[in-house]
Amino acid sequence: MLVQVLAQATPPQGGGNFQIILFVGMAAVVYFFMIRPQQKKQKEQKKFIEEIKKGDNVVTIGGLHGKVYAVDDATITLDVDKGTKLVFEKSSISLEASKVKQ
Repeated sequence: MLVQVLAQATPPQGGGNFQIILFVGMAAVVYFFMIRPQQKKQKEQKKFIEEIKKGDNVVTIGGLHGKVYAVDDATITLDVDKGTKLVFEKSSISLEASKVKQ
C-alpha cells in the first residue's frame, strides 16, 4: 500500500533553480565568513613563527611572557626571568608581546 501511495505521488514542479541558488549562496557565506578568515589567520601565524629571531618578546599559548634567547629548527629557548631559560616548541608560541594589550 505504501508503495502505491509513493508511486502516485508526483514530484514538485519548478523551484529547482531556486534551491540550487540558495545552496550556492549558503556555501559562499560559509566560505567567506568561516573558512577564509581561518586560513588567513593560520598563514599569518606560520609566517610569524618562521620569522622569530633572538631578542623578540613573545607570549606562549599558555600565557608565559619571555624574550627569545635562542632559536633552533623545532624549538625556541625563552629567557623568562633573570637567567631562567625554558625550552618550548615553536608551535607553542602564540604572538608577539608588543601586540598584547595592557
